[in-house]
Amino acid sequence: MKVIRFLLASALFMLMLAIVYGIHITFFRVDVVFYSALVDGVIAAVITLALLSVLGYLRVLNHFETGQMLIIWLLIGYALAISVPTVIDRSLSFYILEKLEQRGGGIQLASFEDVITREYVQEHRLVDVRLTEQLESGTITIEGGCVRLTPWGQSLAGFSRYFRQHFLPKKRLLMGQYSDDLTDPFRSSRTDSDYGC
Repeated sequence: MKVIRFLLASALFMLMLAIVYGIHITFFRVDVVFYSALVDGVIAAVITLALLSVLGYLRVLNHFETGQMLIIWLLIGYALAISVPTVIDRSLSFYILEKLEQRGGGIQLASFEDVITREYVQEHRLVDVRLTEQLESGTITIEGGCVRLTPWGQSLAGFSRYFRQHFLPKKRLLMGQYSDDLTDPFRSSRTDSDYGC
C-alpha cells in the first residue's frame, strides 16, 4: 500500500514539476537555466507535499517516510534539471545534431571547425551565456572591461584543473585515437597572447 502511494505521489510530483517548469520558462525571467530548473524542482516538491498533506493522502506514511519521499523528489528534480534543460542548453553534442538536421542531414567533416567557431559561438551567444552564468555563480567579476576570478572562482578553477589532470581518462577515444589531450588542454596553448588584464 505504501509503495503504491509513494509511486502515485511521485507521479503527481513529476506532473507538478512539468507544470511549474512550463509556467516559469513561459511567464518569468530566467537568469541561469540550471539554477531556475533547480528552484522549479523545490517548488514542485513543496507544492506536491502540501497538496497531498491537505488531502490526507500521506497519513499512511510516518514522518521519516515522508521525509525520504521529499528527498527522493528533490533528487529527481536535481537529476532532471541537469539532464534535460541544462544539457540541451549547454550541449555542443546536441548542437551538432541540430546543425546537421538544419543542413539537410550532413556537413563535410573538414568544415566542422568553422561551424563550431563561427556559427555555434554566435548562434548560441556562447560567451554571453557563459559569462552570465559565472557572474550569477559568483565566480567572476567584470570591472573596467576586465573579467577576473573571485576567490570562489579561483577555488573552483583549482579543483577543476586538479580533477581534470588526475581523474579524467588518460586514454580517451578522440576521432579514432586514444589520447590524454583533454587531461591538460592548455598543454599547447599559445603563451604569446596579449589579452591579459
